Amino acid sequence: MLDLIIRGATLPDGRQNIDIGIENTRIAAVEPNLQAEATATIDATGRLVTPPFVDAHIHLDSTLSLGQPRMNLSGTLLEGIEIWGELKPDLTIGAIYQRAKNLCLWSMARGTLGIRSHVDVCDDRLLAVQALLKLREEMKPYIDIQLVAFPQDGYLRYGNSEANLQRALDMGVDVIGGIPHFERTMDDGRLSVQALVRLAAERGLMVDMHCDESDDPLSRHIETLAAETARHGMGGRVTGSHLTSMHSMDNYYVSKLIPLIASSGVHAIANPLINITLQGRHDTYPKRRGMTRVKELMAAGITTAFGHDDVMDPWYTLGSHDMLEVASMGLHVGQLTGLEEIKSCFAAVTANPAKIMGLQNYGIAPGNHADLVVLQAPDAFDAIRLRAERLYVIRRGKILAQAAPRASQVHLPGGTATVDFTRTDLTAF
Repeated sequence: MLDLIIRGATLPDGRQNIDIGIENTRIAAVEPNLQAEATATIDATGRLVTPPFVDAHIHLDSTLSLGQPRMNLSGTLLEGIEIWGELKPDLTIGAIYQRAKNLCLWSMARGTLGIRSHVDVCDDRLLAVQALLKLREEMKPYIDIQLVAFPQDGYLRYGNSEANLQRALDMGVDVIGGIPHFERTMDDGRLSVQALVRLAAERGLMVDMHCDESDDPLSRHIETLAAETARHGMGGRVTGSHLTSMHSMDNYYVSKLIPLIASSGVHAIANPLINITLQGRHDTYPKRRGMTRVKELMAAGITTAFGHDDVMDPWYTLGSHDMLEVASMGLHVGQLTGLEEIKSCFAAVTANPAKIMGLQNYGIAPGNHADLVVLQAPDAFDAIRLRAERLYVIRRGKILAQAAPRASQVHLPGGTATVDFTRTDLTAF
């Protein structure tokens, strides 16, 4: 007797009419026509069942702080940093914790059960570190949260960054971050990358660095990050986030850079919603949109993910932490419209960020965690197209969130049609 069977599922790899048997907190079986009984059953016939969505790049410390203390009128990255600096003196552990917890509720409802959050360590009180460490422990039964020690004002530029980052790591922060393009000089940026990767190698930690979040084609810190990753044997444990300067680089240089990234084992995270709104602000027309070369990175075999980055904070006024919205934006901006490319965009918010975070026992296979999302869509194509409803969100074998299917009634003289915008609702009435 199993605890739960999901019957008739379509899986992201294209297999159809698959039953998923769950016992306790693990997947016990994945096969067609599973001959077993269960305490509960979910009929997923014609529905896509996927491992949870994963957001490997967000800032939980600033999330949902929109308008505090003022709005970002220019919409630029630098004004956002200024506003965050103005808010810092008024921050409290309780306020940071509550905003981030509220975001986690949105995440669960959206089927996002893995989060990597950067946390600013340039507040000497480390209030955000304290708040998010508390949240990480409280959310363990529901969401896997990793925290990145992020010297947002520059590792070398802000005098206490080095000491604060070490303190944050000693308190239990998981990953080492950086922001080399925000240092005072290009050379300081290079030195910060070298120091931070060396520190990660010494401590046995992963690295996730804001890298070249700029329209400047000469911002090439990803080159240093890749070289230092190779030098310290850190392949598979280092991520370059944003990489927006690559959007502005000439093709000859990129033809050398991408193989360097691939050979070093550095991962990449683009943040489509944020990259296209913050970049190109100095342009008239033609106007650059800033997102890195996702298609080329993927073609080179580099593990590439999409992150949400910000939700209703000084840098981005919108968002509801919907990773299908992120995938849709990445698809459009990156012109990833081929069928296989659309599947790769779905992987960029599921399997790829899970790999980047090193999540264990992730995926639909016997023995893995019973963490699953049942979508109101027949496949990944429609899941992105429709930003499909999360009908069931399952964590460790238990239903964590649930939603009713979306549908509209269209009334015409000949009768009433039910429309859910899938390809299967095009029937006569």
